[in-house]
Amino acid sequence: MEMINALGRRKSAVARVFVQNGDGNIVINGKPLEAYFPQAHIRNKVSDPFNVVSIENTYDIRVNVKGGGITGQAEAIRLGISRALVQINEDFKKPLKDQKLLTRDARSVERKKYGRPKARKAFQFSKR
Repeated sequence: MEMINALGRRKSAVARVFVQNGDGNIVINGKPLEAYFPQAHIRNKVSDPFNVVSIENTYDIRVNVKGGGITGQAEAIRLGISRALVQINEDFKKPLKDQKLLTRDARSVERKKYGRPKARKAFQFSKR
């Protein structure tokens, strides 16, 4: 199998995912998964697509990710891995879609408006 690539986005994070046959190594920006995401619950988000289709330790994953924070990056990687798995095998699409792993979460931070302290928050109103 040649190298398959896919793109995942979440908030302001963009992840380019490269998948090829291997023994389950996940490398993110040149670091292993455990070094890049030390928290267990974030690592679980990244490995969710493999757990859903139950093919752990079958593919090597190499990821370039930039922008956003750790949660946005992890969910962008998760979407990229899910899209790559669907390219590899079309039968993976139904279980991944049922778990909502192929849906791009479009929510992002609303921009700050002028004359206000935050996007929607207003300064305290004084009647007199």
